[in-house]
This record gives sequence, structure tokens and C-alpha cells, in this order.
Amino acid sequence: MTTATAPVRTVASPALKQARRKALLHWIAVHALGIAAALFFVLPFVFVLLTSLMSDQQALTRDLTPNSWHWDNYVRVFRTEGFLTWWKNSLLYAGLGTALVVVSSIPVAYALAKFRFRGRQLSLLLVISMMMLPPQVVIIPMYLFWAKQMDLSGTLWPLIIPMAFGDAFAIFLLRQFLLTIPNEYVEAARIDGCGELRTLIRVVLPMAKPGIAAVALFQFFYCWNDYFGPQIYASENAAAWTLSYGLESFKGAHHTDWNLTMAATVLVMAPVILVFFFAQKAFVEGVTLTGVKG
Repeated sequence: MTTATAPVRTVASPALKQARRKALLHWIAVHALGIAAALFFVLPFVFVLLTSLMSDQQALTRDLTPNSWHWDNYVRVFRTEGFLTWWKNSLLYAGLGTALVVVSSIPVAYALAKFRFRGRQLSLLLVISMMMLPPQVVIIPMYLFWAKQMDLSGTLWPLIIPMAFGDAFAIFLLRQFLLTIPNEYVEAARIDGCGELRTLIRVVLPMAKPGIAAVALFQFFYCWNDYFGPQIYASENAAAWTLSYGLESFKGAHHTDWNLTMAATVLVMAPVILVFFFAQKAFVEGVTLTGVKG
């Protein structure tokens, strides 16, 4: 004779239910602000993307979602006269400018971080003071020099060439990161017979990749989004416009075609978003570690 055993149902105690409720409320309280901030930043991008996929007529209504998806809007934007030229100019300005700033700023930052020489602190103060100088203060003499003396107005070279001489913010950020690299590595390389240039290339640079990535991203974003510089030097020559400046002209020519304007805006933002998405780990690490040492 077998005895059937009834299944035992576990009933949660009131104390356990209360603990779970408190844990849920705690999670909501901790993450609510973050979720609200995320929505605050994401929703405008979602609105721009959805509007870019609407028809010409629907883009003028209050609809938030497209009735039909018009991916051909992006094709129409690319076929706009001058748009591909603006793309090429932006890539030239951002790519070459970033490379020049990184290459020219690394040796200066290395000297300020690892060398001991008279006037070192004064040099650092001069670099910091350059960070506090607005570009609008020197724009008139700089424009007179590049336009009248060098005859380079109507091009992007007045913006690119100065980057070969370093950037104050890049030097300061790299210097702060290089301070986190122990001096023992540098001294060991010198004892082994490495010169300063070889020590910098073989020892310091491989350890400074996060800091270099952060500086490169900052500079790329600045050049890609720069509107003031191209407006001053390249406004008279449409063939030298960048996307940031050309987008204003595109908006004026299509002021009623909001779907095309939003599509152009998405195409301008897309490279920056993609670059940050793939390099965010190195970017965050580089920015975080710059504050470890003073």
C-alpha cells in the first residue's frame, strides 16, 4: 500500500514579501533618476530619426510616428549638391586635425610629466592659461594673418595647420594621464640605454593608449562639430564647407522640408555616435584615470 504525498506549497512569509517590496522600491528609487536622464537625452534623437522617415506632408503635422517609412529621404539628402563635398571636408578637418593634435601634444605632455627642468611649473601654468583664453579674443589677428599674409582664406588650412603645434587641453589631459604611469618604467628604460624618444615610443605610448584615445575623441568631436571656425575662414567658398556649416545652408534651402532637414541632421550626427559607441570604453578609462594624480 503506497501513501500519496501531497505537494508542499511554500508560502512566502509577510516579512519576506515586505523585504522584496522594499528591494523593488529601492531599485526604482536608485534607477529612476538615471532612467529619466536617459530618456531626456534619447527622446530628442528618437524624434529626429522618426521625423526623418516621414513624408513631406506628414512632417508638417503633429504625428510622432511615420505612417509609411521613407528611407529614400536619406538618398535625397546625399544627392543634394555639395553634401558629399561637405562630408569629405569634415573628414579631412576632423581626421587630419585629430592626428596633428595627438602627434604634437604627446611630446610636450611627456616632457611636462616626466622631465625635471627649470621653469617646468611655469610652462604648465602657461598651458593652463591658454585653455582659459577664448578663441574669439584672437580671431581678428589670426584671420588677418591667415587671410592677408598667407592668403589662405576660403580654405580649412587656417584651422588645420595650427593643430600641428599642439593644443592646450590635449597637452594638459595627456600630462595628467602620463603622471599615472610609474616613473620606474621610464627609469628602467633609460638604464637599459633607451633614449628619450625610444622610451616614449616603446614604453610610455603603449601604456598611455586610454589617455591618447580620450584626447583623440575629444579633438575629433570638436573638429566635427566646429561651426565657428569654418564660418570665419571658409564661408566665402562653398567647396570648403564642412557638414556643421553646410547643414545651416541645407536647412535654409529646405526650411519647409523638415523630413529632409532631420535626415541631414541624422547623417551629421551618425559618425560621432558610432565613434563614441565603439570607443567608449577607452574614452571613459582615459578620462577617469587623468584625475588619479595631480
